[in-house]
Amino acid sequence: MKAIILSAGQGRRLLPLTAETPKCLIPFAGRPLVEWQVRSLAAAGVDDVVVVTGFEASKVDHALAAISLPGVTLRATHNPFFELADNLASCWIARHEMRQPFVILNGDTMIEPEIAKRVLADPATAPITVTIDIKAEYDSDDMKVRADGDRLLAIGKTLPSELVTGESIGFLRFTAEGAKTFVAEIERLLRSEEGLKRWYLSAIDGIARYHQGEVGVRSIEGLEWSELDFPVDLDRGVAMTEGWVKRGL
Repeated sequence: MKAIILSAGQGRRLLPLTAETPKCLIPFAGRPLVEWQVRSLAAAGVDDVVVVTGFEASKVDHALAAISLPGVTLRATHNPFFELADNLASCWIARHEMRQPFVILNGDTMIEPEIAKRVLADPATAPITVTIDIKAEYDSDDMKVRADGDRLLAIGKTLPSELVTGESIGFLRFTAEGAKTFVAEIERLLRSEEGLKRWYLSAIDGIARYHQGEVGVRSIEGLEWSELDFPVDLDRGVAMTEGWVKRGL
């Protein structure tokens, strides 16, 4: 199984910490974020990891070269447009890697290995699966979802609160069919004037709305994960990874 990690961004909301260090290289319990991600994916059977780099790419390349996991191929592909575009462009850069089943992991999402294990152990019931968490309430920065059972209806930060049924954690699974649909939607969006400003989940939203049954959801409620966007998130990430170290992860 292949994984694509979208790690081109600088992480400006964490300045000055990220002034010269990409967000994906922030250390947690002795390992950079990207290494925790690779280890969680590898524990679930992922054997081919592609990291999309951008800001301070050479530092990320060096960090990836220091990660050694038996049976796992780890490589990078560079997004030279990272300062001009949102992460839809990173997916466009990596579209040649999307010719077979794969998963996408946001570069600022840390997941415990059990999340990847459960998602990949499930039989694929839809061409595209959005992994979600369910909370008591959601804030304006959450990537909110509206689902009907296990079918995704819409995804976005501005969904009306009365329609929200969960939050995307930034981990998606694609079958070969789903990959083909996703790449086609990426290319369609990037032909539009606003394409460079779009998140890749805009493509997922469009597919869910206009291709009925193409996108499903999978809840990982109760398992540990964190989006690392703001300074307060870093303390949670440290506490979480220190707990994983004690558990031998």
